[in-house]
Amino acid sequence: MAKAQNPVLDQADGLRRLKPPSPVRVIAVTSGKGGVGKTNVSVNLAVAMAGNGKQVMLLDGDLGLANIDVMLGLQPSYNLAHVLEGKCRLEDTLMFGPNGVMIVPASSGKRHMAELSPVEHAGLVQAFSELSRPLDVLIVDTAAGIADSVITFSQASQEIIVVVTGDPTSLTDAYALIKVLNRDHGISRVQVLANMVRDAGEAQSVYESLRRVAERFLDITLSFVGGIPHDEWLKRAVRRQRAVVEAYPNCPASEAFRQLARKADSWGMPAGARGNLEFFVERLVNAPVSPLPAALLNGPSMAGAVLS
Repeated sequence: MAKAQNPVLDQADGLRRLKPPSPVRVIAVTSGKGGVGKTNVSVNLAVAMAGNGKQVMLLDGDLGLANIDVMLGLQPSYNLAHVLEGKCRLEDTLMFGPNGVMIVPASSGKRHMAELSPVEHAGLVQAFSELSRPLDVLIVDTAAGIADSVITFSQASQEIIVVVTGDPTSLTDAYALIKVLNRDHGISRVQVLANMVRDAGEAQSVYESLRRVAERFLDITLSFVGGIPHDEWLKRAVRRQRAVVEAYPNCPASEAFRQLARKADSWGMPAGARGNLEFFVERLVNAPVSPLPAALLNGPSMAGAVLS
């Protein structure tokens, strides 16, 4: 009797035979708690990198509570939920934002999308494997907190940017996320971006507050990638459903995002299998996924968590 095939392994094996034309840098943008401007960072980083001549794809990784399309005033006909239901191909979901950024929208208000099984992740693998567009950078806007999808997307990326503010709960929850990534999943390097700060001094102070605790209790390297100022022009861009780097290119926030994009470019292209989209989707399908409540899980906000 023929042995039954494992659809997850079959998909991964197929991906190993793919030979992308060039490495793809995969960047996960995440945070310990919501409300710190993570999605705004993802959108503007993507637009700024595309403005530097990169072919950029922005994946809405908050699979159950997606909002990148809302932030840019777009109305998708299809999203990742439709791909998994077999109603369309990944190519059919693509929308184009400022500077030609390719956007893969997810669904909002669908509990099932926040609890994908390994076989359903295999469906995403198949979808990505059929995408033939040239690509330099894939930016993944994850959910907030320590839900399985956040960990999975972070593990599958070469670079992880943790967005944090000076709010004590943001710092505590960012530490909780970094602790889980490091202790439970072997992540040894994280980039830290301070958001909504008054000036460069406050951005450095926010970073140092997190670095001191993380490097004392964890085996991890935190790198400071700068700060995004609290800017009224950015708020105005959000109300207009525009990326600030496109709507108000000369404002302080736009310059900060361009600096962040230049830093991301300087990280250099990854080499070998780890640098290909193959690596990203293969890590997605092989990561263990357990059932979770629909609500996104935030890191513990107890003061004692910082010292454990």
